[in-house]
Amino acid sequence: MGSVIEKIWEGVEQSLLMAYEVWWALVIGFAISGIVQAWVPRARIEGALSGTGFAPIAKATGLGAASSSCSYAAIAIARSLFAKGASAITALSFQFASTNLVWELGLVLWVLIGWQFTLAEFVGGFILIALMAVLLRRFVSPALEERARAHAQDAAGEGHDHGGHDHHGSADGDGPLPLRDAIRSADSWREVAANFRMDWSMVWKEIALGFLLAGFIGLLGDDFFNVLFVTDAPPLLRTLENVIVGPLIAVLSFVCSVGNVPLAAVLWSGGIGFGGVVAFLFADLIVIPIVLAYRKYYGTQFALRITALMLVTIIVAALIVDGIFGLVGLVPTGPRPSRTDVFGSVGLDYKLVLNVIATAIFLALLWLSRGGSASSPCEHHHGGTEVGTGHAALRESAPPGV
Repeated sequence: MGSVIEKIWEGVEQSLLMAYEVWWALVIGFAISGIVQAWVPRARIEGALSGTGFAPIAKATGLGAASSSCSYAAIAIARSLFAKGASAITALSFQFASTNLVWELGLVLWVLIGWQFTLAEFVGGFILIALMAVLLRRFVSPALEERARAHAQDAAGEGHDHGGHDHHGSADGDGPLPLRDAIRSADSWREVAANFRMDWSMVWKEIALGFLLAGFIGLLGDDFFNVLFVTDAPPLLRTLENVIVGPLIAVLSFVCSVGNVPLAAVLWSGGIGFGGVVAFLFADLIVIPIVLAYRKYYGTQFALRITALMLVTIIVAALIVDGIFGLVGLVPTGPRPSRTDVFGSVGLDYKLVLNVIATAIFLALLWLSRGGSASSPCEHHHGGTEVGTGHAALRESAPPGV
């Protein structure tokens, strides 16, 4: 019994140490995200994202990156966009950008396993969206897309609704303030704080679960991972196996959003290849609860087809990223990080200083957001709770100009 308790404590301790490693990066990432959401002007979505060409896809990608959602909120916003006239590819582009091309994910990746993975995540995100645009019609016919839109419109009153809130960057609600005025405006900073609080309320469970799983999976040792990942095959076969196994692990882990980054660090330490890590990170939008949400939003046939489309593009994009980074010499070589490197330690160093500063920022923004409407959590798994003012992608009152 004592050894069991000791192992449980060791797993919890490793989880807390990993959280300590990246706490400052999470806080800074979410703070930057809150600023972008509050101060970047947004376009009226319905007309801007209705096409399938480069311009609407680029706008959807930019809006998604600025929106910075948890995975469950991202698919709910994408559903609303789709129901209001956005094309399937722009809706999919939005949800991939809002979960992969975001500050907090890149910062945490950089801290835990290196800048190469941050760059790979961003480069791969654009490749992923481009591949989806090219392959969409192979999986989804125009007729099926319209049937799915009708289904989404019928479901528009259910689950998350991220629309219906006016941007209040200016006192009269006519649009966001100029940047110089926004910096000086107490109301603008309160909106930043409200976005910050809302983002945390949406993803803290995923992040906590990710750290907890990483802490306990880290106890398994490399022998466990050597069974999962091919290590003695030719490089091409090894990479192909890794980019297939990576998404499968993601699907079975149920962890998404930033919460899957700690698991990615453990997998990298355990022997998965570079492309496998990238594929694992991309797969947060095909975990089982989210696939079930697709079925609810769009109907079974469309849900299965877009899930298959995403799985194929995830694998191909990861292979492309692995190949490009290999050619230019950006794939990390040499010894993998040890468990000590991954989970870190507490000491009198720069991390302690950064974490103290981050904690002060965290508490200040929470204090500033007190009483705000963004304090309602996003109940991903249960639906019916409306998220507050933070994710402005659907605010119909926002002025044109993205």
